[in-house]
Amino acid sequence: MANSPQSKKRARQNEARFAVNKARRSRIRTFLRNVEEAIESGDKEAAGTALRAAQPELMRGVSKGVFHKNTASRKMSRLAARVKALG
Repeated sequence: MANSPQSKKRARQNEARFAVNKARRSRIRTFLRNVEEAIESGDKEAAGTALRAAQPELMRGVSKGVFHKNTASRKMSRLAARVKALG
């Protein structure tokens, strides 16, 4: 349990940061799910559009510290390969 004023403040900051990061992660996962659903439906046009919308969201997550850069790059690469294979 936080005892000192500094540790109490740090605990409050951690809670606020956790809420913000949780919202960001959820938003990014929604964009990724949209790409997945478009791929499952077999619609290359919709999948490409969804992928183009998801890429900046993923990179925004990287810049905000929610995801590691390599993780985001790997996800984008794999999704792009799957969209390309729809042909």
